[in-house]
Amino acid sequence: MCLIIFAHQAAPSYPLVMAANRDEFFSRPTQHATLWKSSCHHKAILAGKDLVSGGTWLGITRNGRFSAVTNIKYPSESEQKPRSRGELTINFLQSDISVDEYTSSLAGQFDQFAGFNLLLGDGHNMFYINNFERVVTKLEPGFYGLSNGRLNSDWPKVNRGREGLQQLLKKERPISTDQLIAMMKDRELSPATNLTDTRKTAELETETSSAFIMNTGHGYGTLCSTAIIKEANGNTHFNEQNYDVAGIAVDSHYYRFLKNS
Repeated sequence: MCLIIFAHQAAPSYPLVMAANRDEFFSRPTQHATLWKSSCHHKAILAGKDLVSGGTWLGITRNGRFSAVTNIKYPSESEQKPRSRGELTINFLQSDISVDEYTSSLAGQFDQFAGFNLLLGDGHNMFYINNFERVVTKLEPGFYGLSNGRLNSDWPKVNRGREGLQQLLKKERPISTDQLIAMMKDRELSPATNLTDTRKTAELETETSSAFIMNTGHGYGTLCSTAIIKEANGNTHFNEQNYDVAGIAVDSHYYRFLKNS
């Protein structure tokens, strides 16, 4: 399970505000968020890296691109797919083509990947893609939540996250990445009766129903929280908080991209 809560063009001072939790097996080799090597300063990529497949679950570029992916589990999906979903994000961040062109180019590749939700943005427009249901949507300004179902699925943690972000942006004062990270530490569990079937046991459904997932003996939980704030002046703030297997914050990585830097 993963969770992404974001506001797209929903507040005059902040064209993009996003908070995300990456949930994964702690044994999976991962590199924390860092600047990837690039020959072009303005296309510098800031992202974590999955050291198994070489891709990323979420990243941004200095020139304003953003991408993030979550997996989808469907009962009818059983066969192994040839390509990693982490390619979808990094290929966009490295690309020179527009977000519209990149989105269109994916249509013929959907079947090469296991089920995914993909978010792509260029600082102005944002698209949502779901390959299993063949959904490609240009998002209107608003508040959104994405886990491992459809965009804005009626899941308790998705709803709580959206409501929390709306309340935060209603306050007439600057927001910080620390506030977004704190919001993603919500460990409230939901009863199984309120949850959607994602092919888990009822016990595991409940254990993974919180925004922040604690390791309950399966070696799986929230590895990191990421917060991104893009300001109207063009500056961007990025903060990643990493956690150990006990859910304790161990280190963080903060970056700021200035518009004219």
